[in-house]
Amino acid sequence: MIFNPLKSRYAVLYAFAVFFITASISLRIAFIYVSLKDTELTLKSALSIFTKGLIFDFGVVLYFGLLYAIYLLLLPQKLNRSSFNKVVSYIIVFLMILISVFSFFAEFTFWGEFESRFNFIAVDYLIYTHEVVNNINESYPLPYLISGVVAITIAVMVLLIRTNNFSDSFKSNTRFKWRLIHSLIMGLLIAVYALYINNSWAEKSENRYQNELSKAGIYSFFSAFKNNELNYEQFYSLLSNEQAFAITRSLLKESGSRYTGNLQSIRKNIKPLGGEQQLPNVIMVVLESFSADFMGKFGNERKITPVLDSLADHSLFFTNMYATGTRTVRGMEALTLAVPPTPGNSIVRREKNKQLSTIGSIFRTKGYQTTFFYGGDGYFDNMNQYFGSNGFDIVDRGRKLAIGDDYKTRRTMIPDNEVNFENAWGICDQDLFGAVLKDADAKFTAKQSFYNFVMTTSNHRPFTYPERKIDIPSGSGRDGAVKYTDFAIGQFLKQAKSKPWFSNTIFIFIADHCASSAGKNEIDVAKYHIPALVYNIPNSRPTRIDKICSQIDLYPTLFSLLNWSYINNNYGKNVLDSTYVPRTMIATYQKLGFMKNDSLVILSPRRKVESAFYNRSTNEQRKEKVSQQLINEAIAYYQTAYYLYSKGGLKE
Repeated sequence: MIFNPLKSRYAVLYAFAVFFITASISLRIAFIYVSLKDTELTLKSALSIFTKGLIFDFGVVLYFGLLYAIYLLLLPQKLNRSSFNKVVSYIIVFLMILISVFSFFAEFTFWGEFESRFNFIAVDYLIYTHEVVNNINESYPLPYLISGVVAITIAVMVLLIRTNNFSDSFKSNTRFKWRLIHSLIMGLLIAVYALYINNSWAEKSENRYQNELSKAGIYSFFSAFKNNELNYEQFYSLLSNEQAFAITRSLLKESGSRYTGNLQSIRKNIKPLGGEQQLPNVIMVVLESFSADFMGKFGNERKITPVLDSLADHSLFFTNMYATGTRTVRGMEALTLAVPPTPGNSIVRREKNKQLSTIGSIFRTKGYQTTFFYGGDGYFDNMNQYFGSNGFDIVDRGRKLAIGDDYKTRRTMIPDNEVNFENAWGICDQDLFGAVLKDADAKFTAKQSFYNFVMTTSNHRPFTYPERKIDIPSGSGRDGAVKYTDFAIGQFLKQAKSKPWFSNTIFIFIADHCASSAGKNEIDVAKYHIPALVYNIPNSRPTRIDKICSQIDLYPTLFSLLNWSYINNNYGKNVLDSTYVPRTMIATYQKLGFMKNDSLVILSPRRKVESAFYNRSTNEQRKEKVSQQLINEAIAYYQTAYYLYSKGGLKE
């Protein structure tokens, strides 16, 4: 008797495979339609997208069907027609379809926000379900979505029943030999996928959209989960540690600095000429997802940032500053540690991130009290644990959730009676600024200098905020959230100017990252361009800094203007120093970019090195060979940063 797989015990499994692959191809076509302008589709690229996509989809089917295949292998023939088998089969297949349909819906919403398949962000979101579920509920009609997922699942189940797939499976008499052969082939194919079909196989095109379209969402999710943290020394191009540190120390040397540690250290003693200025309070407001191109100063004509545009004319204004990454925790890492981004997760969310040599450490040596303010629950993204373990008091809108947190500093929760508006991510920016003003008043009364790290939340989906504050309705989109944040900043400064501590307080407004990292290239330089303004610096005139620089350079530049002497263990440089050479570090969780003037070097896993010329006026990258010296500088920065973190060299 000839074995017919479509009439065998595996009939339902094959039918599920047809459903999944058909649905996945349809989703891929939808994504192409949504992002057609940026995909730069050709016949060759389309063939590559769908061929690779089919291979990834088939891999998902194999992994999905493994449990059911094992069950079918071990189920005795005498139980094949039993009620027990029918119930178990219906339940397993229903769950397989339900998870698949849910993942397709989730992918569509994820693409809408990030123009990417599931990645590192999706893995993080799975952990912080409270914020994410509430955000989805406030952004989309969740009951309808859930109902739609269940309805489609039931419809597919009915289709499989009516096309006799279940009937064929239950009536079959598939001998153990054929079941074993089927299972062995399936196991062998899974082994091939596990060993050889890496998600990076899809990342061969210079067009990022083509790469993402080639992938499968679930496959990408587990790939990101697996690569949560990457060992730089294992995956990236290396120099000897001696050479890497020699290059780095040479690059970081500047006027008034002297190295105080061993040759595999970057600890420096900064001693500027002249005496220190007074010790002003510093309030740094980190703006959620605030791209430079939101501002009129950078060409935006929608007039959604009138306050910041006006403030730029009265500030130390960085016009060419770049974020180090695409996540809030990456921005926090840069602004607290002033180090290049290490591959994988941000140090904020890693182990071994306590008692580090932070910017806050420098303030505390000068008698400041350091506080972290957050409009949501700081348990999210490990923020409270990170800041608390590094000497910051915490002020947040908590849910009293602190699983695993063991920091010793004080945590104060913003009470209900001080909250006028709240959404999934936290209280509105005005309410958060109210908590900052209240805290500043108390510290001024106690004659306590303060440094505050303030993280806003209003410019985040679902883009809701108090009604009738601005002329754009709440929840109508990103422009409204940007304009509301700008409005809140204006109100904050208006109130601050009436305070006795205002004249001795510096205000910093800087973004954590851009609103979107999606672009044609894997590292799209323009998607890292952020605004940075330092306002009310004592004895300082408004200055526009047009040199390319990084988030990590903010505080070394400010401290130079204040003539501060201090010991530091960071990679930031004083942009105003005569020896400063324009450069910046920009990265995804895997690709590490280093741009010096207009030359871009990108380091990738498998010790891959790419380089390009970057045209800022057109935001185009042209593949171009750069000098080995520049490649070595890129390697040195990232290699030594990882070395110091992993060996405890970033500790106080």
